[in-house]
Amino acid sequence: ENYAALRAAGLVEAGVPKEFGGGGHDVAALSEMLRELAHHCSSTALAFAMHTHQVAIPAWRWVHQKAAPVEPLLKRIAAERIILLSSGGSDWIAGSGTAEKVDGGFRIFARKVFSSGAPAGNLLMTTAVWEGDGSGPQVLHFGIPMNSPQVKIVPVWKAMGMRGTGSHDILIDGHVVPDAAVGLKRKAGEWHPLFQIISTIAFPLVYAAYVGVAESARDIAVQIAKKRRPDAHMTALVGQMDTELRGAQMAHRAMVATALENKPGAESVNEIMIGRTLVARHAIAAVELAMEAAGGGAFYRSAGLERRFRDIQGARFHPLQSGPQATYAGSMALGLPIDRVF
Repeated sequence: ENYAALRAAGLVEAGVPKEFGGGGHDVAALSEMLRELAHHCSSTALAFAMHTHQVAIPAWRWVHQKAAPVEPLLKRIAAERIILLSSGGSDWIAGSGTAEKVDGGFRIFARKVFSSGAPAGNLLMTTAVWEGDGSGPQVLHFGIPMNSPQVKIVPVWKAMGMRGTGSHDILIDGHVVPDAAVGLKRKAGEWHPLFQIISTIAFPLVYAAYVGVAESARDIAVQIAKKRRPDAHMTALVGQMDTELRGAQMAHRAMVATALENKPGAESVNEIMIGRTLVARHAIAAVELAMEAAGGGAFYRSAGLERRFRDIQGARFHPLQSGPQATYAGSMALGLPIDRVF
């Protein structure tokens, strides 16, 4: 139902350039949209962030690189309001699944996890690993229609939080991708310039949803706290909550500012991923303090805080997680190689 509302409001094509029939909005505006959505439904905001970043990336490539191959996809998003799915949860730098060369294309076998929005999706933007022509494994990038007979949703999404994202597994059992539909071939297991673009554009959008979750938890906690007799301890908890929230908001603004510099590279990835760690750390802390500030009433599901407490935990798990992110930042500072830090 929420996806139908997003379509009706024109938000599906919000990031498509205006010349192709979209809204022409940049990362800053799209982030604000997702942050606001998260005030009302965390799961809708996060799942829609996965579509939104899959639109924003080719839009960026069109605007800043005049990449002609992305034009048909962008036009189709605007004309048909199709929903793009991301398999980023299982398709980070290393890629996943196998591609077998057949006449005229590649036969794909894979199981993609964390495919948020799967039940509503039309086109899965994904990858598979091809052992190649003797030069080593290559990761192929392509889209697969969700209505293919060789594509099936495996309903496994029974999770702690973000329960409404429909982040089921997607099983690809022999779908053939034509040669012409392979958008990119890259060396497996190391950073590629496309992933520097992806990281710089996608993560401010994904983490906008988590900022919105923390903001809504704060607002609920304040309303509950105002109904209680004030004391110094509760007042301090509210102050600590707002301080942590401000940290998340400031870190996210820095992420957006980095994206708007339009200079994707190793340096922008470092800044974005530092911001991603800080947003997660401060947003989780803010929601934990919201639970305390609201007192025992926070434990009731009717208050809405326990759901946000569960949902905010998802901020821990997107790449680069805290360990690889720290290694990446440390390697950048010390002048060490980062091409295989992911």
